[in-house]
Amino acid sequence: MPAYDQTRARVEDYFDRTATKTWERLTSDAPVSRIRETVRAGRDRMRALMLSRLPEDLRGARVLDAGCGAGPATIELAERGAQVVAVDISPQLIDIARTRLPKALKRQVDFRAGDMFDPELGHFDAIIAMDSLIYYTAEDIGMHLAALEKRTSGPMVFTVAPRTPALMVMWYAGKAFPRSDRSPVMIPHAHPTLARAAKAAGVRATLRPVDRVTSGFYISEAMEVRA
Repeated sequence: MPAYDQTRARVEDYFDRTATKTWERLTSDAPVSRIRETVRAGRDRMRALMLSRLPEDLRGARVLDAGCGAGPATIELAERGAQVVAVDISPQLIDIARTRLPKALKRQVDFRAGDMFDPELGHFDAIIAMDSLIYYTAEDIGMHLAALEKRTSGPMVFTVAPRTPALMVMWYAGKAFPRSDRSPVMIPHAHPTLARAAKAAGVRATLRPVDRVTSGFYISEAMEVRA
C-alpha cells in the first residue's frame, strides 16, 4: 500500500510538526480568528450529526473513534456509556485528548497513537471517523472500509470532502505549491465514485450519504456504511 503509506506519513508529519497547537486551540474554548470560528462551528455541527447516527445509550458497546484528534467525540461517546478505542496518528494530539478526558471516564477510554486501521485494535460495534479520511483516494477508502466491515457489527460513519466547485478550486490551487510548503491536500469525493470503490473493494453493506455541513471555510459531508 505505498500510496496510502506515503499519505499517512505526510499527515503524521503535518500534525506533529506544524498543526498540533492550531488544533489544540481550535478544539478548545480559546478565542480564534473569524475564519477559524467558522471552522470550529462547522466541526461542532458535523460531530453532532455523526454522533446522532449512533444510539444515545451505548452501554456495552465498543466504539472506535478513528482519528480522534483532541478527543471531543471520544468524551461524548464515553458519556453515552461506550468503551471507546480512541486512535490518532499524532501522539501529541493523543496527549491532549488524554489530558482533557474527565477523570470519571478514564476507565472507558483506551487511547492509542498509531494507525486507525490496525487490525490489532480488534472488533467494534460502531466506528466514527471524522475528517480523518479526507486525504485519501477512493480506492484507499474503499479498501479500508472493506477491512473494517469484517470487524464491525454496526454502522461506520465517516466524513469526506465533497466534490464541489469551490473545493475543487482549492484542491488544484493547493497542488500548485511545493509539497514542503503545504499541508496534506484533501481529496474531494462524490458519493457515486466512492460507493463504486467501496463495492469493488468488497464492502457488502450500503454506503450512503447522510448530510453535508458548510460553515465558512469548513465543508464536509458525512457518509455511512450500514446494513
